[in-house]
Amino acid sequence: MTPARRTPTSTYRVQLQPDFPFAAAAGIVPYVASLGVSHLHLSPVLEAVPGSQHGYDVTDHGRIRAELGGEEGLRELAATAHAHGLGIVVDIVPNHMAVPSDTGVNAPLWEVLRDGPEAERAGWFDIDWEAGGGRVLLPVLGGPLGEELDALTQAGGELRYGDRRLPLRPGTEHLPLPEVLDAQHYRLAWWRLGRTDLNYRRFFTVSELIGVRVEDPAVFEATHAVIFRLMAEGLIDGLRVDHPDGLADPGGYLQRLYQRTGGAWIVAEKILGADEQLPVSWPIAGTTGYDALRHIDAMFTDPEGCAELTEHYRVFTGAPPDQGGEWAATVRRAAYRMINQELAAERDTLTRLAGRICAAVPELRLRDHAAWALRTALVELLVRLPVYRPYVTGDAPPSPVDEAMLVTAADAARTAFAVPAEAAAVDTVRELALGRFGEGTDLTAFRVRFAQVSSALRAKSVEDTAGYRFSPLLSAAEVGGDPGRPALPPEAFHTFCARLQRDWPLTGTVLSTHDTKRSADVRATIATLSEHPRGWADLVARLTAETARDGVRAPDPHVAWTTWQTAFALGFPDKERLLATMLKTVREAGLHTSWTEQEPAYEAALERFVLAGPCGPPHYALAEFARELAPQIRATILGTALLHLTMPGVPDVYRGSERHYLALVDPDNRRLPQLPIAQLAALDDALAPGYVLATEKLRLTAAALRLRRAHPDWFGEAATYEPLAAEGPAADHCLAFARSGRVVTAVTRLGRRLARNGGWDGTLLPLPPGTWRDLLSGRTATGKARLDRLLAGSPVALLVRDDGTPD
Repeated sequence: MTPARRTPTSTYRVQLQPDFPFAAAAGIVPYVASLGVSHLHLSPVLEAVPGSQHGYDVTDHGRIRAELGGEEGLRELAATAHAHGLGIVVDIVPNHMAVPSDTGVNAPLWEVLRDGPEAERAGWFDIDWEAGGGRVLLPVLGGPLGEELDALTQAGGELRYGDRRLPLRPGTEHLPLPEVLDAQHYRLAWWRLGRTDLNYRRFFTVSELIGVRVEDPAVFEATHAVIFRLMAEGLIDGLRVDHPDGLADPGGYLQRLYQRTGGAWIVAEKILGADEQLPVSWPIAGTTGYDALRHIDAMFTDPEGCAELTEHYRVFTGAPPDQGGEWAATVRRAAYRMINQELAAERDTLTRLAGRICAAVPELRLRDHAAWALRTALVELLVRLPVYRPYVTGDAPPSPVDEAMLVTAADAARTAFAVPAEAAAVDTVRELALGRFGEGTDLTAFRVRFAQVSSALRAKSVEDTAGYRFSPLLSAAEVGGDPGRPALPPEAFHTFCARLQRDWPLTGTVLSTHDTKRSADVRATIATLSEHPRGWADLVARLTAETARDGVRAPDPHVAWTTWQTAFALGFPDKERLLATMLKTVREAGLHTSWTEQEPAYEAALERFVLAGPCGPPHYALAEFARELAPQIRATILGTALLHLTMPGVPDVYRGSERHYLALVDPDNRRLPQLPIAQLAALDDALAPGYVLATEKLRLTAAALRLRRAHPDWFGEAATYEPLAAEGPAADHCLAFARSGRVVTAVTRLGRRLARNGGWDGTLLPLPPGTWRDLLSGRTATGKARLDRLLAGSPVALLVRDDGTPD
């Protein structure tokens, strides 16, 4: 009998790695339990590439990772967690496996490379054997094959290249090297050929991660067997599903997962577009929460100030519309670059499939499409899709949403053709993507792969390119964000929350994750610049000019703007971290240098500017500007945290973010956590000072999490969400709501404008019936509460009706 599972009230994300294994995680369990969460949320636990610091490069689905402590270590961690009242949620990676240097650690892949398409587990991987002439391309060489021959050796039935180990096809061991290379089921190639010649599906543009066919029932069972066994034993309560949009049929996969886990709590890392809804047919609790992040952040971005800031940015940088000047144009250009360069192999795979289908399907044969027309139609359709992908399946008509989206994209795509008759290729591609011609080997492959490529294109062009090119306000350029519309009115937040409570009450919500470009507190700090646009623009211009007069010019105005903003958010001149994040920024943007075409002179100029500018004497002016905005920074950090912890859904607290947490995706997502264990104990002993920001945030986080754990019904499936409208001249600066008539959240938004206009004087917040006590300050309020009293000394309040106050 499967042990009963608990649905999380909140989760605490831990990043496991060899330097922070299961035993280390067990060591922080008492602290995590004291903080108030209900479940420990673990990064991937299956066997991964040796030394991996994240675990998403799985090599063996049949074992718990030895470097973390193996299955015994996981069991000990679970026992410790259970003893402290915590459950376990685990991150799983169904989309891909690693192509490691030592291929032998990935046994299924080793077999396929050794035995080819006849291998027992050849069906595990998305490989187009026909496109490779019966061989799979391995783009692993540092240079062209002819230049690397001397670095290749063979012995003991294996091929070696540096630290890379590959199997030899049985019976070919005796051949001389050139012949043995030609005799293998794989083709070794220069790494640059991966962009154009790759014939296996990969994760985005990462050739070191090969796509897994979990749509095959046997592959699904084999790759999930250990997780299912541990769930059946009660060690694991819930799952986070990484990148479901890479799968052939995300909805079908999630349906099988839900059934096999007996209806466990499951959230999927689905990145929703601005107006996109999670498919209602998915039998899961919801997303991992980037949609919540977008709505929370938007509450603390001044729409008028952001518009002004964007104009100052355009004047300062001179960025052309499609290279950082306008969001939509920048996204479109980035998408063209990505599909025609980094994803050229995926584009050509789709073109070949479309060509074969047009030659084989009678009703398409007479349309007489040229290969270039099919390729152009594909590109023009893909770059115009406003979301990650459609969800067309082979067993049902396309949804009205998917059909409308592809029809709209097709209408615009036709404009790329000078001859209307040639534009008919767009209709053909659209109909193939919608599955209009039925199913079959190539027809199904096209429908599936079109959606998968769309997902990769959207992620790489929006998140990883345009998000680094368009940078008037860096806080808006986040996973799931909308830099073109970073601010939303409070009504939009209330509508979003009401829909979550109605449709997805147990969905995940996040503010900081291992993938966010900037932690919540970094984004909150940057967001305050929308309240002081002229001051920021003047400061950037002055500091850039001063740095140039001192002999160090910025490589370009765009990177100067971005560097000053990043340094402002970090709050101190940490040159190692700032250099690392700025190098990532310019390489991802790909305007002057990139990961694959690095420009040493540009990168050296960037380093000189970072050291002389933000890490030099100008830092003092940045710090002074931050002190001027300190009240708004404090209000935004505390406000975003409280909204996150009390809105509908299950909040996930990223390790360390329970206190003031300034982190960047690189290099900080690999750093070991510095947790405020002693500070939390001091808070509980009433020993901590009251108004240090780190202490305030920790107190707020613990109070909200403990309240959720003590009263899950106030926040869960049967809970209610009621917007509360303030009254008076400053009403728009108070965002408030009630949960189940027992809890009220009230936060201050856009505090600089509030202060300029006279503060809270004359503004009231009508509370639901009863006497309410603020868990953070101890104040009580009833009826129409005066906000100048309720929020005196703190920009936020967490009120509990007195008869419902926990012991």
